Formats: sequence, structure tokens, C-alpha cells
Amino acid sequence: MSLNAIRPWRSIERRKSRLIHVGNVPVGGDSPISVQTMTNTLTHDVKATVAQVQAAAEAGADIVRVSVPDVESSKALKEIVAESPVPIVADIHFHYKRGIEAAEAGAACLRINPGNIGDEKRVKEVIKAAKDNGCSIRIGVNAGSLERHLLEKYGEPCPEAMVESGLEHIRILEENDFRDYKISVKASDVFLSAAAYQALADATDAPLHLGITEAGGLMSGTIKSAIGLGNLLWMGIGDTIRVSLSADPVEEVKVGYEILKSLGLRHRGVNIIACPSCARQGFDVIRTVETLEKRLEHIKTPMSLSIIGCVVNGPGEALMTDVGWTGGGAGSGMVYLAGKQSHKMSNDKMVDHIVEQVEKKAEELDVSQAE
Repeated sequence: MSLNAIRPWRSIERRKSRLIHVGNVPVGGDSPISVQTMTNTLTHDVKATVAQVQAAAEAGADIVRVSVPDVESSKALKEIVAESPVPIVADIHFHYKRGIEAAEAGAACLRINPGNIGDEKRVKEVIKAAKDNGCSIRIGVNAGSLERHLLEKYGEPCPEAMVESGLEHIRILEENDFRDYKISVKASDVFLSAAAYQALADATDAPLHLGITEAGGLMSGTIKSAIGLGNLLWMGIGDTIRVSLSADPVEEVKVGYEILKSLGLRHRGVNIIACPSCARQGFDVIRTVETLEKRLEHIKTPMSLSIIGCVVNGPGEALMTDVGWTGGGAGSGMVYLAGKQSHKMSNDKMVDHIVEQVEKKAEELDVSQAE
């Protein structure tokens, strides 16, 4: 058993939501919080788009969204869906015909705003296509594109306006006997997003798709997303997440998992606990951790690794991890396995040795879980 188990005082009581499916991925209910991303290639470039979807899936994405803005993209979607290892969400925005085409092409979910795609007849056509093809729907409310009548009513984007927009869209779907939907109320402002999601969580039992939209670049966007999504998840709100970064989609997936791992909500890969380093370090901690992060990317098994530069906190941290290394003197450090001192190893061999120990532990855990 991994030492990475959730302890009672770290558990989060999740909001009770309705279960739907995005393809073969359950969303809501008691299912794991899924991680999503979105491609940024031209969708009609099938080769590039499929490559990006596969890279995201390899990084752990459960669901990938693609934009379908034109007929060329609709035509490409069927091939993309066929080659994708994960369910594909088609982002159609205002184009009801794209929604019908995407459902027929095999999209697992449509990202739409029912009130923004035209008259009732058009909405019914999209809903019928979704029903006929086993396709769920995400209602995607965004502070930057609220309906005019709501902006006139409230004067500006605010939580009340966003929730009202979402509930109006829900009403349209449910009046057409469609309940396989999830909903998001995103904004680039952390406070606005968090308040809207909290109010929405009280107003509906629909699964919630969390995100801080247009969060920014890798560093700033990660911080904003960690604060916004982290607080909501800590409150038990959220059934699927997308970290929106001006960066490679793979980075969005990585950040999403790190947020969930930090709260004990998902466990995937190696959780590295490392000190920031100081003059007491017995080896170059920062460079070692950078190297190990890259060398251990292939490990999918949930487990923990501590890399501490000296004996002040090293032994204590190692007691709580599956594999540990504590820096010492004379160019060597102590290796810990399953929280116990095991053996010494020279610093010049430490990276290869740690990788070997982590791989061995991952194999052991995989075998024990399979039995």
C-alpha cells in the first residue's frame, strides 16, 4: 500500500450532483473529478489536432475539447473522434448547424449556450441531434459574453447575472426533456467565478464544470486557477475541471492534476515533496528535482517521493513518503523506502538510483492493486 493514502482529516465532502456521461467518462455523482483541456490547433488540420489530443491524453486528460467554428472543422471532427483515445467535446458556440454536425460526427458532448443559437426550432434540432447520438451538453456561461438583457438588468457581469443566465439555459434544455447536461459559469476574475459557482451549486444539482477562463500564461494562470478552483474544490464544489492557460494543453492537464492532487481528490503519478534548498543542502536540490520531474513523467502510479537537501527535515519527510532521499555529508545521502531508512548512496548516482527505486515501487503497487 502506498503511503499516499488520504487521512480522515484531509477528506473533502463533495457536493451531491447528478451523474451524466461524456462518452465513457462519468461526470458528477461519486465519480472522480475529471480533468479536461482544449486543443489550440486548427481543427481541420486533423493530423495536428489528433497529435495534440493524444499528447493531452498521455498527460492524463480524461476529456478533450475542440473548437468547431466552420464546415471544414465539422468534416474533420469524425476522423478526430475516431482516432482520439478520450471523449471529444465539440465547442460550437452560436452555430446550431455545427452542433448537429458534431453530434452526428461522434462528439461525446456539445459545448453550447441554448439561448444563443437562435429560435426555439433551432434549439430543438440541436437537442434532438444530441439525444439521437447519445451526446451530452455543457452549458457554458461566460462573464465576457452574457446576454444583453442581463447586462441591462444588472449593469455589469456579476454572480447573479451569470447564475440567471445558466438557469435560463437549463430551463430550455429541461423543457425539451433533456437532462444530460453539465454547466459552467466562468470568468477571468477569481472572485466573480467563485461567487457564481457557489450560488449555482445551491441552485441546481447539475454537474459543475469548473474553470477560471482566460487565466493567463503558465505562471500567472496557474496561480489564479489554483486559488479559484482550489477554493471551490475544497468546499466540495466541482465535478470536472479545465485549467485555461495561454500555454501548451499538456501544461493545463499537468496543472489540473497538481491542483487535485494537492487536495487529495485525484492521485496520478509521482508527488514530489522537495525543500526549496539553502546553504545546508548536501546536493543541488533544485536541479535534481527538475531532472527527476522529467525522468519520472512516465510513471502513472500514484506514489510519493521526498527529496530533501539535509537532515533537518529530511528524515521526517521521508517517514511519510514511499521513496525518500535525504542529503548528508561527504557526498552521499540516505535512501528511505516505505518510510524507513534503507541504505546510503553517493550523490553522483542519486538520480539514476531514485528513478530505479521509484519504478520498482510503482511496479509493486501496480501488482498489489491488481491482486
